[in-house]
Amino acid sequence: MAEPVRVLVLNAVAAVGLRRFPADRYVVGKDIEDPDAILVRSQDMHAMALPSGLKAVARAGAGTNNIPVVALSARGVPVFNAPGANANAVKELVLAGLLMAARNIPAALRFVHDLAVGSDEIDRVVEDGKKTYAGFELAGHTLGIVGLGKIGCLVADAAVRLGMDVIGFDPDITVDAAWSLPSQVRKANSLTDLLKSAHFVTLHVPLVEATRHLIDAQRIGLMKTGAVLLNFSRDGVVDEPAVLQGLASGKLRYYVCDFPSVVQRHLDKVIALPHLGASTREAEDNCAIMAVDQLRAYLEHGEVRNSVNFPDVVMHRESAYRIAIANANVPNMVGQISTELARERLNIHNMLNKSRGDIAYTLVDVDSKVPGTVFDRIRSIEGVLAVRYLPLES
Repeated sequence: MAEPVRVLVLNAVAAVGLRRFPADRYVVGKDIEDPDAILVRSQDMHAMALPSGLKAVARAGAGTNNIPVVALSARGVPVFNAPGANANAVKELVLAGLLMAARNIPAALRFVHDLAVGSDEIDRVVEDGKKTYAGFELAGHTLGIVGLGKIGCLVADAAVRLGMDVIGFDPDITVDAAWSLPSQVRKANSLTDLLKSAHFVTLHVPLVEATRHLIDAQRIGLMKTGAVLLNFSRDGVVDEPAVLQGLASGKLRYYVCDFPSVVQRHLDKVIALPHLGASTREAEDNCAIMAVDQLRAYLEHGEVRNSVNFPDVVMHRESAYRIAIANANVPNMVGQISTELARERLNIHNMLNKSRGDIAYTLVDVDSKVPGTVFDRIRSIEGVLAVRYLPLES
């Protein structure tokens, strides 16, 4: 009988997801040594010694900045995430941020909380003070959405339903995302076009080199005076000193974010939440289920869905004998692999090869049992990073 698969769980992951690991084939826990796979949420793995037998890492969430993706790619280890699993939770928090800013709710709450009057005076004091916190309605105002992935599209749909004029910008929008956008959403020709047009700007892009400090002093200068900037993406997408200067000058009315800092936390014009974007029971369950299912599909069948460093490779299984190979994306790799299989007179029943950047990945189903010497020869091919044998148990 095959050894159970060992899965190390970092952070608390929803039990509904963990229960999807079959107890007779998986050992799952926080103290697993020499794991085959790691399931993580927010723990920083960059300083962590990577286990020698590690085959896959999955994050129960969207961002993977806490995972050493480059180092894992060099070892042929895919990193999975759960895009869209927490999208509704983030969308609802963005809507809350819009309303808090438009109606001055945080300041109004502080006003009521700090009232030091008796019951005979409270009505008068409230009536006298409420005019300070008068806001405006969202309907008729323009919301600019930067990044039209799953979250951006859901925000767009909700904002349209609230009567807002919505403009979106995403140079890398997918076909699926484009189809899911409401027809009322206008396409901005550039980020500059969006910033000049919007009363509210909400950011929904990953933090990569191209998006670091995407909103800086120059781009804040393009925005309407009194605009509201919302960041439920990543803190590094904005240049914090530039945002604070924008608030101080009155260029920005509010900065609403999910990433508090020491500098921001006591500023009246900053509405900073303690990273609540995905902090709902439903989102945590969805992320855990998605991450676990993707790990199992890879560990058991070699299939790749929603990896940030590997191509998506899903091949219907037509044989009990499957080989999975990760390699550098260089010419003639498939030919060399096929040659080694032919040398052992192994008939290829089905094969699928795809690449993504510097990584290529191949699934091969053959019609008979594969001897261990074949794997040794495939591993010796220059550029091969990882080879796994995935026979179905009889």
